[in-house]
Amino acid sequence: MEVLLVEDDPSIALVIDAALVAEGANVTHVETLAERDRLLQQQRFSALVTDVMLPDGDGIETLGVVRTLCPEMPIVILSAQNTLDTAVRATDTGAFEYFPKPFDIDELARTVCQAAGNAGGGDALEDEDIVEDGLPLVGRSPAMQSVFRMITRVLRNDLTVLILGESGTGKELVAEAIHQLGNRRAGPFIAVNTAAIPAELIESELFGHEKGAFTGAVARHVGKFEQAAGGTLFLDEIGDMPMQAQTRLLRALQSGTIRRVGGQEDIRLDVRIVAATNKSLEPEIAAGRFREDLFYRLNVVPIHMPPLRERRDDIEVLARHFLQQAASEGLPRRQLTPAASRLLGEQAWPGNVRELKNFIYRLTLLAREDMIDVEVVVPLLRQAASAETAPEGDPDRSDIEAAIVQWLESAQPASGTIYASALAALERPLFASILRQTAGNQLRAAQALGINRNTLRKRLSELALDPEEFARR
Repeated sequence: MEVLLVEDDPSIALVIDAALVAEGANVTHVETLAERDRLLQQQRFSALVTDVMLPDGDGIETLGVVRTLCPEMPIVILSAQNTLDTAVRATDTGAFEYFPKPFDIDELARTVCQAAGNAGGGDALEDEDIVEDGLPLVGRSPAMQSVFRMITRVLRNDLTVLILGESGTGKELVAEAIHQLGNRRAGPFIAVNTAAIPAELIESELFGHEKGAFTGAVARHVGKFEQAAGGTLFLDEIGDMPMQAQTRLLRALQSGTIRRVGGQEDIRLDVRIVAATNKSLEPEIAAGRFREDLFYRLNVVPIHMPPLRERRDDIEVLARHFLQQAASEGLPRRQLTPAASRLLGEQAWPGNVRELKNFIYRLTLLAREDMIDVEVVVPLLRQAASAETAPEGDPDRSDIEAAIVQWLESAQPASGTIYASALAALERPLFASILRQTAGNQLRAAQALGINRNTLRKRLSELALDPEEFARR
């Protein structure tokens, strides 16, 4: 087994060389692309192991020359540029495998041996022009590298993906990345929060309905499955889907067809399914709240999103990313001092990436100087901690009375409108709080409030409150 190693770091090259030799390989080591191409013209190799950033160029961008000289030779790519962009570029070259640095040397050695043994046994992936800017995921920690590698494995197929992780970890961003970088990127990306749709309407929302199928069905409605034709359907909070809808979803996945509510025609599916949940589904299955057969249908390729506490190395780069994002959205351009960055990295962030993003935006808005130091960060961290630990019990009568007096003094509603204005002022935070507790589910919110669901919808519309804003992702 002859292996060509292109690596300009002598210490890394030495370790790789020793591991491959132990597996019975003969290793030829070079440090530049020019030396690589010269050797490939002179002799045949069983496999190529190459770094990306080399003294005379980019190891990925120049693989066209390698493909011309040795079209069947498997390629294993190494890189310290541990971004999703690099992982995608490496995969799109048809590389046998991609390893972010630091890597497991034993796993690398086994992979190279496997690649050499499979040489000529598979078709290389077509080299495509994937958009490299604006990728939705940020992070270079080992935990995120595992996520990136799983994403690259599903880009050229339509396997069903189940994204698991706590609220705020970025599950929808993973779904968007799979769509944007995959074969179906020219089609629509349709996201559905299954927890935010009333149980009696979810089948109609997903599968559509025919005119007259039920009271209020005054016209044919095309469901989310049909809307996503040719693209990706993202089913968020799948763990909260009602049992009856689970049965219909399972039937659709098994048969590859759907039927609108009240319809007679089977419609062939042309959609990739990506589902997500912040729940552990095994206990839900044991409790009879989630179908085990549906779980296995969805759990073809599981991707686990790590909580922010398990990827603390990413906090600083995420903070910088959100500062740049905030500036692009019209907020002042700010920077963090090293001490402020370190302080952010020491926090627990129970709300994960979403909480960090909101904090950075608030920090950007409230900071008076362009350079944000620890003295600016600490008070906001204390405020956030106080909000998290505040008691959830009802305020006493004096607190309510004081709030009403303060509101009357500040709002000064016109005579004849005081009652309506006060009711609206009370309802808005009340409805927002209940919707937050029910993840935007209007049926459960109406039940908790003890009012009719139609009444709730009418008031939400009048108060300009969108239940989708309270849906957990």
